[in-house]
Amino acid sequence: MSIFDQDQRKDYMGVLARARPDRLAALLPDLPDHTWLRAPEIGTTMVRGRVGASGAPFNLGEMTVTRCTLQLADGAVGHAYVQGRDKGHATRAALIDALIQSGQQPEVTTPLLTTLRTEETERRRIRDAKAAATKVEFFTMVRGED
Repeated sequence: MSIFDQDQRKDYMGVLARARPDRLAALLPDLPDHTWLRAPEIGTTMVRGRVGASGAPFNLGEMTVTRCTLQLADGAVGHAYVQGRDKGHATRAALIDALIQSGQQPEVTTPLLTTLRTEETERRRIRDAKAAATKVEFFTMVRGED
């Protein structure tokens, strides 16, 4: 896999991980046959932060994640890590990863990813608009100077 392909995979895996689980289930209701290499399991991971985004790193806290690895009949392997405790979400994300890597069903995976990207963009636009509506402009008035 080339560097460009790794960047693409990082992008679509992020889209799948951030997708709403119920929406992903609606877009991919039928699961292709697969074999578990690592059945969905729930655990925690440490989230790290940086002061001012550039300072020294510190441990912010733990976050619950679900991970799994599966293999399709053609040998393609899919992995997924998703936030939360939804095993179905992790399973579908791993299946889509395997389908994309095997080149199978682009007629399913391409529109699915396009739909999820569009929905994510719209959710972000709405969130940003709500945040912008609450923006406060502060100013200082100076007293006693001419």
